[in-house]
Amino acid sequence: MHAPLAERMRPQSLDDFVGQDHLVGPKGVLRHYLDQSVMPSLLFWGPPGVGKTTLAGLLAQDRPFHQLSAIQSGVKDVRAIIDQAKRNDGLFNTKKTVLFIDEIHRFSKSQQDSLLGAVEKGWVTLIGATTENPSFEVIPALRSRCQLYTLNPLGKKDLQNIIDNALKKDIVLQEKKIKITETKALFRYSGGDARRLLNLFELCVGSTDKMSATVDDETVMRIAQQNTALYDKSGEQHYDIISAFIKSIRGSDPNAAVYWLARMLAGGEDVKFIARRMVILASEDIGNANPTALVMAQNCFQAVHTVGMPEARIILSQCATYLASAPKSNSAYMAIKKAEQMVAESGDLSVPLPLRNAPTKLMKELGYGDSYAYAHDYKGNFIEQEYLPETIKGTQIYDPANNPRENELRAYLKGKWKGKYNY
Repeated sequence: MHAPLAERMRPQSLDDFVGQDHLVGPKGVLRHYLDQSVMPSLLFWGPPGVGKTTLAGLLAQDRPFHQLSAIQSGVKDVRAIIDQAKRNDGLFNTKKTVLFIDEIHRFSKSQQDSLLGAVEKGWVTLIGATTENPSFEVIPALRSRCQLYTLNPLGKKDLQNIIDNALKKDIVLQEKKIKITETKALFRYSGGDARRLLNLFELCVGSTDKMSATVDDETVMRIAQQNTALYDKSGEQHYDIISAFIKSIRGSDPNAAVYWLARMLAGGEDVKFIARRMVILASEDIGNANPTALVMAQNCFQAVHTVGMPEARIILSQCATYLASAPKSNSAYMAIKKAEQMVAESGDLSVPLPLRNAPTKLMKELGYGDSYAYAHDYKGNFIEQEYLPETIKGTQIYDPANNPRENELRAYLKGKWKGKYNY
């Protein structure tokens, strides 16, 4: 029986690798490491199917190479490899052991701590792969000992190159007469994931025993829909399901939200990932319409981190249904987007003199802090004065949404500022 197409097409050298030109191109830093035969410990951050595992294997080349999955491995497995690496370490052995840990973000703090000494002393060269932001999921001490590189989703051109290479080089595909008339659905369902692309393509051309096959959008959609019932732990539906979950909460449907939550839990999704996404949503999509939502989501994140599964599912369900049932507002999110756009367009506008800090005598003589009115010295803790730079003064950036809570905020702001910000 043949291995899956995605495995058969795994690159054997950096020259065969498609995508990530910023890392493996002629001036790419990873190619430089390979040419110099010197490599620091690395963290690869990027979505599934963009080459993290493949790059680790290519960089290891003729070095001792060990691969662990953070889902299936623990401290005992890590220590066994480190002990072996220490025994192999010597004056004349310049090829350090490479330890690749897939989904390193799933390692606990104590498991990540177990890597520190070996990385610091150079017994192993660590390559960690993660689909989650290392700033949140990898302990600072380990991050500081590794070089972090971001891998990007594959573009349309990259996906086309992968298909062309498969048709040209794969001996199994060469046995069939394959005609590709449309690629729109194939590329869309791949989501920038090379493994998903090749798996779906193989299903399309192998869906018949005939020695010829036609790949078009209709075939791709039929095959894809037949193979999306289950949540894939490897990450192929990771982004689709979390997207459905978030959109269900945003759309105020607790029924759909808890269904997609159950799908993720059944597939073994990281409960911290789910909780962290709800923290973001609580601010982005609910915001000041119900400020308690952010408190609820943050407490949920802390609770599932402390409790763990299976009980964490109850806490996640409570939070998801609460957020879905809460009034919605994206006004805070839109405010920061508008402010960022203004900053990009207007540049570094000067801070008005009354608002500047005046820690030195010279600064005071120059007028820093002059005429600043301390709001708490006035009735209602408010005195009208200018807080924006001169060229954008009077600009309304925060526009409260139409819901009971923010209508109160709008009335408060209108009462203070009168007609200045058009509240």
